[in-house]
Amino acid sequence: MLVARVGGDLYARIRYHDTVTFRLLHYSDIENAYDDVERIARLSGTLRALDGPDAIVCGTGDTTAPGVLALQTRGGQAIEFYERVGTRVETFGNHDFDFGIERTLELVDRSPQQWLASNIFHGDGEQRNARFGAEVGVASTAIYEVGESTVGFFGLTDPSTPDINPHAQGVRFTDPMQAADRAVEQLNEREVDHVVCLSHLGRDDDMLAERLDVDAILGGHIHSERELTIGETVLTRPGVNGAVVFEIELPSGVVSRHSVVDGPRDEELADRFQARIDTTGLEETVGIVETPIERTERSCFHGESRIGNFVADAYRWAAGRADHEGPLIGLQNAGGIREGPPLAGPVTRADLMSVIPFEESVAVLELGGAELLTTIAEADTSVGFGDAEADWWHAHISGAQVAYDQTAGTLREASVAGAPVEPTETYRVATSEYLLETPGEFPTLVEEMRIDTLDTQYEVLGAYAEAVGIDPSIEGRVIRYGAGELV
Repeated sequence: MLVARVGGDLYARIRYHDTVTFRLLHYSDIENAYDDVERIARLSGTLRALDGPDAIVCGTGDTTAPGVLALQTRGGQAIEFYERVGTRVETFGNHDFDFGIERTLELVDRSPQQWLASNIFHGDGEQRNARFGAEVGVASTAIYEVGESTVGFFGLTDPSTPDINPHAQGVRFTDPMQAADRAVEQLNEREVDHVVCLSHLGRDDDMLAERLDVDAILGGHIHSERELTIGETVLTRPGVNGAVVFEIELPSGVVSRHSVVDGPRDEELADRFQARIDTTGLEETVGIVETPIERTERSCFHGESRIGNFVADAYRWAAGRADHEGPLIGLQNAGGIREGPPLAGPVTRADLMSVIPFEESVAVLELGGAELLTTIAEADTSVGFGDAEADWWHAHISGAQVAYDQTAGTLREASVAGAPVEPTETYRVATSEYLLETPGEFPTLVEEMRIDTLDTQYEVLGAYAEAVGIDPSIEGRVIRYGAGELV
């Protein structure tokens, strides 16, 4: 790889043999895939099988964390994956800052690929206007030569990242649309033949496509899969946990979807990751699940589910054990539950850690009934949530029942322990302390409401599983109405 500095920016140029067309191999939001040896081995095997001199392997964020192995290695497990699949270019996701800014820079420095950040800068002091990570090679744009074509890339990350990930506070994110304008202008000045955006913006990808003259926008952030064309711009999003690789041929715009389930298995990577998992010390069985508990996009984001009830019940149980009595509710934000293989048969501590793989505690809050009603309504996607689909619901609850009209955006009913929520009553809520650190989800909940701090979330799940078991059921806790009908 030839690397040159032009006009203050780092440009990476890679030359392949002459070819009329070229291919982009797109993965994103790997997250918990590292904890599933079969999944990560087949994702790697699929990418390696598709790769070739006319292909560029691209990542679009959340590829270092979260997950059980990510917690154990502080994101270091991703380096082996990057090296095996030959990633060439990548942008940052919000979870790539899960272990702090310095650790992010360490991982970038060890990575084989070119990292791109067109709208991320250092946050304070003399470095305020310096591009984030420039000292370890992060650039705004990169140019690749593929046969007779030159392809320019730039990377964008959700500017709300410091709000949704407190570990990113201290890094400054600028308006991605303005950054995109500048990046495209720079690349056009370099007379590239094609322009590709690596995006971890979520829903804003559509706005980018309407605003910019680019060939493709490779997206991430939202966990649902998508492939479409807006104007002449191809947009792809592979979903979560490495289940899918998109292959985009340019300039034709032909997109091929590759499910990794039946893909070739990278045996070398499988052996490495199995060895890592074997050393975690988290293989102790804490419960048995007779009927598998799904952890899918639907079970996380579409109202009441068994996995959501299990987590919320565990929080409420832990708060009760800590002598918090009276009207008591468990609340889990949907995005905190990570999608993955179902909980089935013997369930280990590692399995429960993979459900909520974050070093955050359960906090007990005290708030008034009026604030509780507002908080419940904030579970509607239309209230914030830039990384969400339009029909998602973001609250899993225990000890309460809710009826919500998502079309009208109104809360029809809410009760706690069978009694309607009274605006003047005081309630206690056991939830993730993360919700006290971010205004991006349930902004009514603030640090001043905290009255107690319990164990780390996955430790609470483990204790609950051992004491009570793992057998959640659907009980009509959340009823949603849409377009006049029950959803």
